[in-house]
Amino acid sequence: MKLQQTLLALLAALCLTVAPTFAQGAAKKAPAPAAKKEMKAAAPAVAGLIDINSADAATLKSIPGVGDAYSAKIIANRPYKGKDEIVKKAGVPQGVYDKIKDKIIAKQK
Repeated sequence: MKLQQTLLALLAALCLTVAPTFAQGAAKKAPAPAAKKEMKAAAPAVAGLIDINSADAATLKSIPGVGDAYSAKIIANRPYKGKDEIVKKAGVPQGVYDKIKDKIIAKQK
């Protein structure tokens, strides 16, 4: 009887010691599915960049400084060989381009 109690106490101590480790591992793995869902929702994004050659108007408008007018012009003047072409082809001001150039890409097909 005393041996059973000792084994039960050791098992309980082991569970209490190991459980936080598993909980931490699960907490680290939990955000991964959410990140995959975000990538699917923003299909035109490549490594966090928005592709100006394929993004829809809503995605383009999510870029700070790009509203209805600029997103419509960007879409109307596709395709772009380089992301800097949105200044000349779509009429996006240089100042706006300078602020968004690190958020966009012009992927080629």
